Amino acid sequence: MAQDIEKDNPETADLMLGVNEQTPREIVAELDKYIIGQEQAKRSVAIALRNRWRSRQLKGAMRDEVIPKNILMIGSTGVGKTEIARRLAKLVKAPFVKVEATKFTEVGYVGRDVDSIVRDLAEMAVRMVRNERMEAVKDKAARLAEERILDVFVPEPRKTQNPLGKLFGGSDDEEKSEDDQPKLQAGREWVRKRLAKGELENETIEIDVEESSKPMVGMFAGSSLEGMGDNLQDMIGNLMPKNHKKRKVTVAEARTIFAQEEADKLIDMDAVATEALKIAERSGIVFLDEIDKVAVRNGSSGGADVSREGVQRDILPIVEGSTVMTKYGPLKTDHVLFIAAGAFHTAKPSDLIPELQGRFPIRVELKSLHKEEFERILTEPENALIKQYQVLLATEGVDLEFQPEALSRIAELAETVNETAEDIGARRLHTLLEKLLEEISFSAPDLEDKHVVIDAAYVDEKLKDIAVDRDLSQFIL
Repeated sequence: MAQDIEKDNPETADLMLGVNEQTPREIVAELDKYIIGQEQAKRSVAIALRNRWRSRQLKGAMRDEVIPKNILMIGSTGVGKTEIARRLAKLVKAPFVKVEATKFTEVGYVGRDVDSIVRDLAEMAVRMVRNERMEAVKDKAARLAEERILDVFVPEPRKTQNPLGKLFGGSDDEEKSEDDQPKLQAGREWVRKRLAKGELENETIEIDVEESSKPMVGMFAGSSLEGMGDNLQDMIGNLMPKNHKKRKVTVAEARTIFAQEEADKLIDMDAVATEALKIAERSGIVFLDEIDKVAVRNGSSGGADVSREGVQRDILPIVEGSTVMTKYGPLKTDHVLFIAAGAFHTAKPSDLIPELQGRFPIRVELKSLHKEEFERILTEPENALIKQYQVLLATEGVDLEFQPEALSRIAELAETVNETAEDIGARRLHTLLEKLLEEISFSAPDLEDKHVVIDAAYVDEKLKDIAVDRDLSQFIL
């Protein structure tokens, strides 16, 4: 199976194979741990990922012909669009970048170049591969770092020789060096034992730190010259000599600094870049948020709409498949999975240019959240809001307990305020809980009774006025 994916690089093949091995049911089950509801969206992204795995099992020309089916998520803010994409990328360990379409403008206008999306993806892939390689050489780097720390305390014994020794038959310096070697070696072993016991971790030492030269080339940070600026900065940085400076740090800090430097020396960055580009091409995920903000409403084409439509036309080649030059080499986007998302309150998906619509064949509408979902969001996910507040206040010794009727009341209020004011989905829970727990958070260090129970009456006391007064709720929540 590995040889079908990347015959010339088994390490890359193994890493890429480990990306999408989960079945759709397993992917949905993992997403369920963090995201409540939105079953259709979860199923769609799970199928898209599984199809990637299936395409890698193909051989010959058909393998390149089968491209990912991009997804367009439609739903109001706070319903889980971004969270699904973010958790998905973390789950499959794929290079992932999230960008807002509103950051980009048509070439010739002020703004970022759309090619920077692909360059950011390449950077993310390189960072992932580099971290994996550094983890593999961590033990060896730690041993080399310890030797450098020993050199600070007791220099490595070396045999010194007088340059005139050969002419006059040796020198006293050479004999002295040979006599001192056993003493120095014994001293190093004594320090090594103390280091192993952790007795020297807080000792302050002076070390020589290597700093790479990083010239400022801000003048090249413009739209279409953005990539040129990065490449020029790297080129000049490589040509300039390394700077060294003395730093006074503890042994523990020196161990971290030296281990980082030694790990960098053990890694072949050219091999990392080559592997990263292959992984980005086959496993990369790009999340295009706020895509509805660049849609041209009702076919108008004046004012800012000119730039909006230009952004769509600039994004189109990236989405349909093109080759973008990055500082690590060319990256083809044919097999990158694009997930676009937008609220589409004023614009509609049909307001996007037809070519771009055709590149997002899978349409998923995420539903607005109601009381039942809010109640589950508060408690069920592994990073549930209630759990977050409980562990935060536990650092002050406060035992925060929520009764079931209090959770039900908070969920009910969240639904009510979302219906009467703007619908901001689950983000409404953040504002409600912050207001609800404001007094407790403020007085937590001074509380005598550290066991605090939140019941429905407490919720009504703190939030009832805001929920009843629509104008006040719009102002505060």
